[in-house]
Amino acid sequence: MPGETNSQSYQWLNYHHLLYFYTIAREGSIAKASEKLNVGQPTLSTQLKQLEESLGKPLFERSKQRLQLTEAGRIALEYAEQVFNLGAEMVEVLQDQLQNNRVHVQIGALDSVPKDITHKVIMQAYKSGNCNVSVIEGSGDQLLRELESHHVDLLLSNYVPSLDFKTVYSKSIAKLPVVVCASEKYKHLKKNFPQSLEGQPFVVPTVHSRLRREIDHYFKVNRIKVDQVAEIQDTSLQTLLGAEGVGLIPVADAVAKKLTKDGKLIVLGTLKGVYEEIWLMAANRKIENPIAAQVMKEFSLS
Repeated sequence: MPGETNSQSYQWLNYHHLLYFYTIAREGSIAKASEKLNVGQPTLSTQLKQLEESLGKPLFERSKQRLQLTEAGRIALEYAEQVFNLGAEMVEVLQDQLQNNRVHVQIGALDSVPKDITHKVIMQAYKSGNCNVSVIEGSGDQLLRELESHHVDLLLSNYVPSLDFKTVYSKSIAKLPVVVCASEKYKHLKKNFPQSLEGQPFVVPTVHSRLRREIDHYFKVNRIKVDQVAEIQDTSLQTLLGAEGVGLIPVADAVAKKLTKDGKLIVLGTLKGVYEEIWLMAANRKIENPIAAQVMKEFSLS
């Protein structure tokens, strides 16, 4: 009977087999996957072999250095990612419905995003409906993976993801002018700004950020050579180094207002035409988080 044929065709696809394959592919080796899953290497090798035999195709090319995905392996990995993302989404949706009828909204924010913007997004979530909000901070790639796997509903970032994150979409919510801040000992550089920056030490963002590219372009166009003494991703650490006089720091004016109010730093001048752009991001989902979807649609700083 047709029903029996369909049932038999699905018997071989074991969820654990798929999980082991997925982890081996992500980690790059059976040894690393074994550590992550706390499962013995012989067991993983056996389970992987059984999955390959069921599929009738090898999923990896074996080499001494690293396992390389075959074409079949790359296709299988794409489907496995969808399976586990959908599983995580299902668990989150079901758990959210049990939390006092409140929708749970998880917001990720890069350290470099001004806290007042994160605060406004949180307030927009509360305005959108009865919800419970969690906020986590971290690095860009880490939070993007959390967003894509549905562990985070919304993400605030100062750069857009690469093409590797195909399920993520975004909208620009702010373009903040950028100023140069420094400790009091550099106050003489206010005069003849920005030419006064020639040869001065700078604590700049890391090369992954859009702001870093804008700053480098600004100095090139204006023929100003600065001494980049440090590259920092965490703006809190960048601020500490600036306050201690290690170097000058370029930051969004919204951040600078708080720093100068606290008396930690002074503003030397504005880098005309340079902006820190902030993006609000979400990921495509089978079942949308209603609060997150509304925030994504309606949030605006204007």
